[in-house]
Amino acid sequence: MKISIRKSVKSDLELFYQNQADEEANFMAAFTSKNPLDKDAYINKWTKLLTVDSVHMQSILLDGAVVGCVVKFVMGGDSDITYALNKKHWGKGVTSKAVKLFLDIELTRPLFGRVANDNHGSRKILEKSGFLKVGTNTGFANARGKEIEEYIYRLDN
Repeated sequence: MKISIRKSVKSDLELFYQNQADEEANFMAAFTSKNPLDKDAYINKWTKLLTVDSVHMQSILLDGAVVGCVVKFVMGGDSDITYALNKKHWGKGVTSKAVKLFLDIELTRPLFGRVANDNHGSRKILEKSGFLKVGTNTGFANARGKEIEEYIYRLDN
């Protein structure tokens, strides 16, 4: 199993859409768009983000096939990381390895990660990558239709 990353291109967005449209993946992400099944809105948004300088988007490849993404973006003045992986590859260390590769080339620090408090897999990925839990926040999670607690992580080096 060879895991690598490369700059995302527009043709990758179809798979990214399929990943986030999965009901379980959307639930775990929690803080999602109001309508995760609006494919046109998703593709249009992410097509624009491919050209935004403050966004660093890398595709995750497993044996050469695109299976997900790792992204750095700026929100409220903070640089944040997010990632998504096709559900059939969850729990196999693919995202952890991809995040490690990403952090070798994305040198912005501090870098924040935010996860739903019950998203144990994502919390583990951040912790294995050197992020430290620095706080909590409560916000409305579209995917769950209610306010939930999120954990805030920070990477300084």
